[in-house]
Amino acid sequence: MTKFIFFSGKGGVGKTSMACAHAVRYADEGKRTLIVTTDPASNLADVFEQEIGHQITPIAGVPNLSAMEIDPDKATQEYIDRAMAPIRAAFPPQIVEVMEEQMSGPCTAEVAAFDRFTDFLDVPSNNGTSFDIVIFDTAPTGHTIRLLELPAEWSQSIDAASAGSGQTCLGPAAAIQDAKHKYERALAAMRQTSQTSFVFVLHPEAISIKETRRAIEELRKLDIENFSLIINGIIPPEGAQNPLFAARAEMQSRYLDQIEHDFDYPKQRMILLADEIKGAGKLRRVGKIFFDGEPASGSDEAARVHLQNETFASPLDDVRARLSPNGHRRTVFFAGKGGVGKTVASCVTAVWLARQGFKTLLLTTDPAAHLGDVLDTPVGDDVTEVSGQLNLWAVNIDPKAAAETYKTRILNDARQRGRPESAIKVMEEELNSPCTEEMAAFDKFIEYASQDEWQAVVFDTAPTGHTLRLLELPVDWSKQIDVKVFASVDATAADDVAKQRFAKVIEMMSDPEQSTFAFVVYPEATPILEAWRAAQELGTVGVHPGLVVANMVIPSEQATTPFVQSRRAMQEKYLAEIGQRFGVPMVQIPLLPHEVKGLEMLAELGDQIYSEQVTV
Repeated sequence: MTKFIFFSGKGGVGKTSMACAHAVRYADEGKRTLIVTTDPASNLADVFEQEIGHQITPIAGVPNLSAMEIDPDKATQEYIDRAMAPIRAAFPPQIVEVMEEQMSGPCTAEVAAFDRFTDFLDVPSNNGTSFDIVIFDTAPTGHTIRLLELPAEWSQSIDAASAGSGQTCLGPAAAIQDAKHKYERALAAMRQTSQTSFVFVLHPEAISIKETRRAIEELRKLDIENFSLIINGIIPPEGAQNPLFAARAEMQSRYLDQIEHDFDYPKQRMILLADEIKGAGKLRRVGKIFFDGEPASGSDEAARVHLQNETFASPLDDVRARLSPNGHRRTVFFAGKGGVGKTVASCVTAVWLARQGFKTLLLTTDPAAHLGDVLDTPVGDDVTEVSGQLNLWAVNIDPKAAAETYKTRILNDARQRGRPESAIKVMEEELNSPCTEEMAAFDKFIEYASQDEWQAVVFDTAPTGHTLRLLELPVDWSKQIDVKVFASVDATAADDVAKQRFAKVIEMMSDPEQSTFAFVVYPEATPILEAWRAAQELGTVGVHPGLVVANMVIPSEQATTPFVQSRRAMQEKYLAEIGQRFGVPMVQIPLLPHEVKGLEMLAELGDQIYSEQVTV
């Protein structure tokens, strides 16, 4: 029986590194192993240092190991072609065209990626090759849980469509009944504890622990029970010889105790290494440390390195010009790979803007929202003034609540237009599809972003792949409104008012006088590449980065031991690369001895990075 292992956890905790290290170890043991990612922000190719892509690809230097990065665009086209093949043969071209438009919604890429992913769960062989172990390097947890919830939601959507119009956002119901059974079998395989296990990778930090607990609770609702934990990034004794890292090690110690107390599952630990984990050789070293308990040695023992001690600082006037309103309302979007510190960067920036006297709204549509944790004050799904900070309001857009509000508004509008009840029923089926939450969350953001009362809006976004889909929604929505919702009723009844709102927001996003896209990265290879790819994709819709935030930068004066010097030298290399790649001002948030939490600390950090010329 093929064994399935899912690696999950908050973005940025080393999930991919640990998944790859496991894959190499199993392959070296002679097991035919496949590692697959459904993460739209995949970096398998970066870790293995070779091209992989949307097909099963042998990994050089590791016999028995293959990998695949599911490409959302290719998976989507494959999915549509497969679902539409019987329809094209049986219906006139104009009906086929409407149905294809109905499948062009923004959720289709996610749907198609999951469809491709279930192929590996559903059959013991793929492309004629059987595997002993299939490892899924999944997306950040919030995204993963939505994927795992989809089979149940799709079954409901398909059943409802079969009883009604016969159409869903996933395609014609009759064409995907087989898929429904495939998804049910996939979920059944996930529930088999003898066959499937879920490994949560986390850091010994408060938000990471909270996220892991939430994710496990969500999976248990789906009757998935076989869990284990890898606590990653633990500072080793040689790292803690430095005051900064010693303080962080002490903080980690408290959280390690909490993890032991709170989680009654098998646990393993992995230390923070002095250098990067890239290439088969390095992954084998990680395996020896992790599986065999060998001490980090050789290249992992940091020798003294030459530090440039450059500041990489950008003029503060250039930075502030991209954050402060200048006669327009300023909207600042924080984007980047999950777990790089977007929430901290957005909270620091929002507090700083509010303290400059600007009426500021801080909001998120991230399903794994942590605004309240960082602000140290509750943030709900209504705009609320942040207690203790003048000029600052915050809101966490709950996609489920937004979807209910959105559905009610659309259906009430249709009734006011005098649509017959049969047409309302068709629309209601369409709106009950799994896509609606994402669409509704973005609609809610547009509602807030269009309000005139704010001088500054700071948007703490979801991880990059999710964010890009959000930003592409307005373009898709013009089709959605014309065709998807109304085509079967009245093709001329497009919601012009909504289209005008979307056009206005797209114009605002692409105007650097009104909007700034700030990419948050660690000074490491993978987050930088991810941000660069996202910036390239944004460029295709006329949106360009205005700022880069380098987070957790080791202050040069702290580089006093070989371990810290090695990590600082690695960071200096990547700080230089950030400047070369992006060519926009860079802000640096220093690595601190403790977590960023509370208004006082956010205010101090804001003054440090936006009001003082700091060299770190």
